Amino acid sequence: MKILLVDDHALFREGMRYVLQQLSDAVTILEGGNFQEALTLAGQHPELDLVLLDLHMPGSDGPASVGYFRKRYPSIPVVVVSGEENSRSMEKVMNYGASGFVCKSSNTRVMLDALQLVLSGGVYTPHEMLRHQTGGVASDKRSANTNGCGLTRRQMDALEHLCAGMSNKEIAAAMQLAEGTVKVHIAAVYQTLKVSSRLDAVRAAEQLGLVGVPHG
Repeated sequence: MKILLVDDHALFREGMRYVLQQLSDAVTILEGGNFQEALTLAGQHPELDLVLLDLHMPGSDGPASVGYFRKRYPSIPVVVVSGEENSRSMEKVMNYGASGFVCKSSNTRVMLDALQLVLSGGVYTPHEMLRHQTGGVASDKRSANTNGCGLTRRQMDALEHLCAGMSNKEIAAAMQLAEGTVKVHIAAVYQTLKVSSRLDAVRAAEQLGLVGVPHG
């Protein structure tokens, strides 16, 4: 496993090395201190399994830099690790293609769970963003109601499209939402159904009788 850690604070990188070493007995950690180094190192190591980016560091343009990185290296998942805890910034980051956003105030267990989810192909969304989304998506009163499994109407829509084999991009087009918002809904589905992959979500939906049934 090879992970690139990019943050302009050496002390934070030192602490993160200890956390990342708990992911695997054979983890290689590369480090950078600015956004340009992130681009350079990713180009030199296309086999990277994960990149952790600070949101605000030299050379970075905030959330837009995540989009730039993803455009350059679309096969490498990116998780933003930031001291910023504004839900709108989190949403922007996800819309630009990040696979996760972890607040620097999070404890080690939360950090490890988030990174393991992303490494397994999932998307991690902080609870702050989920609360913001489920509490006020388009101010739609239907979003305040959940079905017997705890899923909102929007989350059920996303789940049904997921079960039909659609990608996040296709689901976004069908639901007329930003792809990042779709990721949020799917992350919420994963958390509610206690699964960590699309296949597990489909199986859980089938077992619970959620596929192809009314959900109003």
